Amino acid sequence: MTTATTEHRRILVVDDETQITRVLRTSLSSQGYDIRVANDGETALEIMKDWTPDLVITDLSMPNMDGLELCRRLRPKAKFPIIVLSVRGEERTKVQALDAGADDYVTKPFSIEELLARVRANLRRAPAVAGEQPTLIEAGDFRIDLAAHKVMVRGREVHLTPKEFDLLVYLAGNPGRVITHRALLSAVWGGQSTEQVEYLRVFVGQLRRKLEPEASSPRYIVTEPWVGYRFETGE
Repeated sequence: MTTATTEHRRILVVDDETQITRVLRTSLSSQGYDIRVANDGETALEIMKDWTPDLVITDLSMPNMDGLELCRRLRPKAKFPIIVLSVRGEERTKVQALDAGADDYVTKPFSIEELLARVRANLRRAPAVAGEQPTLIEAGDFRIDLAAHKVMVRGREVHLTPKEFDLLVYLAGNPGRVITHRALLSAVWGGQSTEQVEYLRVFVGQLRRKLEPEASSPRYIVTEPWVGYRFETGE
Protein backbone atom coordinates (compact mmCIF):
# COMPACT_ATOMS: atom_id res chain seq x y z
CA MET A 1 0.00 0.00 0.00
CA THR A 2 1.33 3.42 -0.92
CA THR A 3 1.85 5.75 2.04
CA ALA A 4 2.60 9.42 2.43
CA THR A 5 6.13 8.59 3.54
CA THR A 6 7.04 6.57 0.43
CA GLU A 7 4.92 8.12 -2.31
CA HIS A 8 7.03 9.70 -5.07
CA ARG A 9 10.33 9.05 -3.26
CA ARG A 10 12.81 8.22 -6.00
CA ILE A 11 15.16 5.23 -5.82
CA LEU A 12 17.81 4.35 -8.40
CA VAL A 13 18.81 0.67 -8.47
CA VAL A 14 22.23 -0.05 -10.02
CA ASP A 15 23.05 -3.73 -10.66
CA ASP A 16 24.12 -5.77 -13.68
CA GLU A 17 22.10 -8.83 -12.57
CA THR A 18 18.73 -8.66 -14.35
CA GLN A 19 17.07 -10.93 -11.80
CA ILE A 20 18.11 -8.65 -8.92
CA THR A 21 16.91 -5.46 -10.64
CA ARG A 22 13.61 -7.11 -11.58
CA VAL A 23 12.94 -8.21 -8.00
CA LEU A 24 13.95 -4.86 -6.53
CA ARG A 25 11.88 -2.89 -9.04
CA THR A 26 8.79 -4.97 -8.24
CA SER A 27 9.28 -4.93 -4.46
CA LEU A 28 10.13 -1.23 -4.16
CA SER A 29 7.41 -0.14 -6.60
CA SER A 30 4.85 -2.05 -4.56
CA GLN A 31 5.80 0.15 -1.58
CA GLY A 32 5.06 3.34 -3.53
CA TYR A 33 8.60 4.27 -4.58
CA ASP A 34 9.42 5.70 -8.01
CA ILE A 35 12.09 3.35 -9.40
CA ARG A 36 14.66 3.57 -12.17
CA VAL A 37 17.27 0.95 -13.02
CA ALA A 38 20.83 1.04 -14.40
CA ASN A 39 23.16 -1.89 -15.14
CA ASP A 40 26.41 -0.08 -14.31
CA GLY A 41 27.80 3.11 -12.80
CA GLU A 42 28.16 4.95 -16.10
CA THR A 43 24.48 4.43 -16.97
CA ALA A 44 23.52 5.51 -13.45
CA LEU A 45 25.38 8.80 -13.85
CA GLU A 46 23.64 9.40 -17.20
CA ILE A 47 20.22 8.83 -15.61
CA MET A 48 21.03 11.27 -12.80
CA LYS A 49 21.79 14.09 -15.20
CA ASP A 50 18.07 14.83 -15.45
CA TRP A 51 16.56 12.68 -12.66
CA THR A 52 17.75 13.11 -9.06
CA PRO A 53 17.04 10.15 -6.76
CA ASP A 54 16.29 10.31 -3.03
CA LEU A 55 18.35 7.15 -2.52
CA VAL A 56 20.68 4.91 -4.55
CA ILE A 57 21.05 1.14 -4.17
CA THR A 58 24.15 -0.14 -5.97
CA ASP A 59 25.95 -3.43 -6.38
CA LEU A 60 29.72 -3.33 -5.90
CA SER A 61 30.81 -5.70 -8.69
CA MET A 62 29.73 -4.39 -12.12
CA PRO A 63 31.35 -3.86 -15.54
CA ASN A 64 32.43 -0.48 -16.95
CA MET A 65 32.09 1.39 -13.63
CA ASP A 66 31.68 -0.56 -10.40
CA GLY A 67 29.83 0.49 -7.26
CA LEU A 68 33.00 1.62 -5.49
CA GLU A 69 33.84 4.12 -8.24
CA LEU A 70 30.20 5.22 -8.38
CA CYS A 71 30.32 6.05 -4.65
CA ARG A 72 33.49 8.07 -5.19
CA ARG A 73 31.88 10.01 -8.05
CA LEU A 74 28.62 10.71 -6.23
CA ARG A 75 29.59 11.52 -2.66
CA PRO A 76 31.38 14.88 -3.10
CA LYS A 77 28.15 16.52 -4.35
CA ALA A 78 25.29 14.11 -3.62
CA LYS A 79 23.20 14.53 -0.45
CA PHE A 80 21.12 11.37 -0.87
CA PRO A 81 21.93 8.07 0.94
CA ILE A 82 23.75 5.26 -0.87
CA ILE A 83 23.22 1.59 0.03
CA VAL A 84 25.70 -0.92 -1.40
CA LEU A 85 24.98 -4.58 -2.10
CA SER A 86 27.86 -7.01 -1.63
CA VAL A 87 28.43 -10.75 -1.54
CA ARG A 88 29.94 -12.44 1.50
CA GLY A 89 33.71 -12.22 1.60
CA GLU A 90 33.90 -8.72 0.13
CA GLU A 91 34.66 -7.09 3.48
CA ARG A 92 37.60 -5.08 2.19
CA THR A 93 35.65 -3.71 -0.78
CA LYS A 94 32.66 -3.08 1.46
CA VAL A 95 34.77 -1.00 3.83
CA GLN A 96 36.28 0.88 0.90
CA ALA A 97 32.77 1.70 -0.35
CA LEU A 98 31.70 2.98 3.06
CA ASP A 99 34.86 5.06 3.32
CA ALA A 100 34.15 6.39 -0.20
CA GLY A 101 30.78 7.67 0.91
CA ALA A 102 28.26 4.82 1.01
CA ASP A 103 25.87 5.05 3.97
CA ASP A 104 24.94 1.41 4.46
CA TYR A 105 25.38 -2.08 3.05
CA VAL A 106 23.30 -5.23 2.64
CA THR A 107 24.98 -8.61 2.11
CA LYS A 108 23.78 -10.93 -0.66
CA PRO A 109 21.72 -13.03 -0.46
CA PHE A 110 19.38 -10.74 1.46
CA SER A 111 15.71 -10.68 2.37
CA ILE A 112 13.51 -8.03 0.79
CA GLU A 113 12.19 -7.18 4.27
CA GLU A 114 15.71 -6.34 5.46
CA LEU A 115 16.43 -4.20 2.41
CA LEU A 116 13.12 -2.32 2.75
CA ALA A 117 13.90 -1.63 6.42
CA ARG A 118 17.33 -0.24 5.47
CA VAL A 119 15.74 1.91 2.76
CA ARG A 120 13.19 3.35 5.21
CA ALA A 121 15.88 4.01 7.84
CA ASN A 122 18.14 5.83 5.38
CA LEU A 123 15.32 7.92 3.91
CA ARG A 124 14.26 9.02 7.40
CA ARG A 125 17.61 10.72 7.92
CA ALA A 126 17.42 14.21 6.47
CA PRO A 127 20.78 15.43 5.14
CA ALA A 128 22.49 18.00 7.32
CA VAL A 129 22.39 21.57 6.03
CA ALA A 130 25.88 22.68 5.03
CA GLY A 131 27.37 25.04 7.56
CA GLU A 132 24.62 24.50 10.11
CA GLN A 133 25.96 23.44 13.50
CA PRO A 134 23.32 21.97 15.82
CA THR A 135 23.66 22.62 19.54
CA LEU A 136 21.25 19.89 20.63
CA ILE A 137 20.77 16.32 19.43
CA GLU A 138 17.48 14.71 20.44
CA ALA A 139 16.85 11.24 19.07
CA GLY A 140 15.13 8.25 20.64
CA ASP A 141 16.51 7.67 24.14
CA PHE A 142 19.14 10.40 23.76
CA ARG A 143 19.33 14.12 24.52
CA ILE A 144 22.81 15.53 23.91
CA ASP A 145 23.56 19.18 24.69
CA LEU A 146 26.69 19.97 22.69
CA ALA A 147 27.30 23.38 24.28
CA ALA A 148 27.07 22.10 27.85
CA HIS A 149 28.69 18.70 27.08
CA LYS A 150 25.74 17.06 28.81
CA VAL A 151 24.29 13.66 27.89
CA MET A 152 20.92 12.31 29.00
CA VAL A 153 19.88 8.72 28.22
CA ARG A 154 16.25 7.94 29.04
CA GLY A 155 16.28 10.79 31.54
CA ARG A 156 19.51 9.66 33.23
CA GLU A 157 22.58 11.86 33.05
CA VAL A 158 25.68 10.07 31.79
CA HIS A 159 29.11 11.51 32.59
CA LEU A 160 31.61 11.10 29.75
CA THR A 161 35.24 12.02 29.18
CA PRO A 162 35.86 14.58 26.40
CA LYS A 163 36.84 11.88 23.87
CA GLU A 164 33.92 9.64 24.82
CA PHE A 165 31.64 12.65 24.32
CA ASP A 166 33.16 13.41 20.90
CA LEU A 167 32.76 9.78 19.86
CA LEU A 168 29.13 9.69 20.96
CA VAL A 169 28.34 12.97 19.18
CA TYR A 170 29.76 11.68 15.91
CA LEU A 171 27.83 8.42 16.18
CA ALA A 172 24.60 10.16 17.22
CA GLY A 173 24.95 12.54 14.28
CA ASN A 174 24.78 9.54 11.94
CA PRO A 175 22.01 7.33 13.39
CA GLY A 176 21.42 4.02 11.64
CA ARG A 177 24.43 4.51 9.36
CA VAL A 178 27.35 2.11 9.26
CA ILE A 179 30.48 4.06 10.26
CA THR A 180 33.80 2.38 9.47
CA HIS A 181 36.64 2.14 11.96
CA ARG A 182 38.75 4.40 9.76
CA ALA A 183 36.03 7.07 9.51
CA LEU A 184 35.48 7.12 13.28
CA LEU A 185 39.17 7.28 14.11
CA SER A 186 39.75 10.06 11.58
CA ALA A 187 36.76 12.11 12.77
CA VAL A 188 37.46 11.85 16.50
CA TRP A 189 41.24 11.40 16.77
CA GLY A 190 42.53 12.77 13.45
CA GLY A 191 43.81 11.29 10.21
CA GLN A 192 47.04 10.02 11.78
CA SER A 193 45.09 7.57 13.96
CA THR A 194 43.14 5.68 11.27
CA GLU A 195 44.96 2.36 11.85
CA GLN A 196 44.48 2.21 15.64
CA VAL A 197 41.39 0.00 15.63
CA GLU A 198 42.13 -1.54 19.04
CA TYR A 199 42.25 1.97 20.52
CA LEU A 200 38.77 2.61 19.13
CA ARG A 201 37.44 -0.67 20.53
CA VAL A 202 38.57 0.31 24.02
CA PHE A 203 36.69 3.62 23.85
CA VAL A 204 33.57 2.00 22.39
CA GLY A 205 33.63 -0.53 25.24
CA GLN A 206 33.90 2.25 27.83
CA LEU A 207 31.09 4.19 26.17
CA ARG A 208 28.82 1.15 26.05
CA ARG A 209 29.31 0.47 29.75
CA LYS A 210 28.30 4.03 30.62
CA LEU A 211 25.30 4.20 28.27
CA GLU A 212 23.96 0.76 29.19
CA PRO A 213 25.50 -0.30 32.54
CA GLU A 214 23.09 -3.21 33.04
CA ALA A 215 22.73 -4.42 29.44
CA SER A 216 23.83 -7.96 28.57
CA SER A 217 24.35 -7.01 24.91
CA PRO A 218 24.81 -3.62 23.18
CA ARG A 219 21.62 -1.89 22.11
CA TYR A 220 22.86 1.55 21.09
CA ILE A 221 26.32 0.97 19.57
CA VAL A 222 26.04 -2.14 17.42
CA THR A 223 29.12 -3.85 16.00
CA GLU A 224 29.25 -4.47 12.24
CA PRO A 225 31.87 -7.28 12.11
CA TRP A 226 35.13 -6.33 10.34
CA VAL A 227 33.60 -3.03 9.24
CA GLY A 228 32.75 -0.64 12.08
CA TYR A 229 29.73 0.39 14.15
CA ARG A 230 26.10 1.37 13.72
CA PHE A 231 24.42 3.73 16.20
CA GLU A 232 20.79 3.07 17.14
CA THR A 233 18.80 5.64 19.10
CA GLY A 234 16.50 3.19 20.88
CA GLU A 235 13.40 4.29 18.97
